[in-house]
Amino acid sequence: MLHSSISSRADQHSRLYVQSLGSGPEVVLLHGWGMHCGVWEDVVEALADDYRVTLMDLPGHGFSRGFAAGHTLRDLSLAAAAVAPARAIWVGWSLGGLVAQRLAIDSPERVAKLVLVASSPCFVRHWDWRHAMRFQVLHLFAETLGRNYQTTLKRFLALEVHGSEHAVEQLRLLRQMIFQHGEPDAKVLRDGLAILANEDLRGELGHIRCPVLLMMGRRDSLVPVSAGAAIQGMLTDARLHVFERAGHAPFFSHFCEFINCLRAFLDE
Repeated sequence: MLHSSISSRADQHSRLYVQSLGSGPEVVLLHGWGMHCGVWEDVVEALADDYRVTLMDLPGHGFSRGFAAGHTLRDLSLAAAAVAPARAIWVGWSLGGLVAQRLAIDSPERVAKLVLVASSPCFVRHWDWRHAMRFQVLHLFAETLGRNYQTTLKRFLALEVHGSEHAVEQLRLLRQMIFQHGEPDAKVLRDGLAILANEDLRGELGHIRCPVLLMMGRRDSLVPVSAGAAIQGMLTDARLHVFERAGHAPFFSHFCEFINCLRAFLDE
């Protein structure tokens, strides 16, 4: 199992839970909203022979439940950067991808390459941005979060797997995994939904100069596949890979294709 073979630490000052495995070029993995770093278990094991992989529970999530980073996207980015290697390839899924984008904009020297998995600079629709979910979707989750956040999280998981050809099995695995690192902080979950609802990095993407890989699921109901081409057009060096039968979590539903695509980009 992953957790028996990797080094892990909760920094005495930040209390952010961090794990590292392998040796080689540095790679950092960031999970999505409401989850924890355990979602990357198979990905880590596939990379560890050739890369030094660092992953963490973001503030308020999993084993980092006790860490209060602040309320903004930049707060999350700074917290992640504080426990990460000085320079690395950053891989972010969904909200984790938004955190990685913020870091690549603010501190380009920290990001050698950037991989965005089912992520976007803007997660809600605007009159000039149709490649996103409706604001009402996130608003509904925010409203129900205070009443029963465990149920809300599980409903969000159902949206994440919606459309995938392996949705039933994928949902079962995610539901088994979601509380393995403990229950996330409900306030941090609310802050995370607010970040997803309000952040818009489109105007700053031109500051990202490193190579970028966009990985999108054709059947993703949270980040429409059309966002991929739109984001690609905002970046100076970006390529797009579409998983034709995947939803929001292609590293679960199409693991072999995901790893082959990721490693091809990392190995360049």
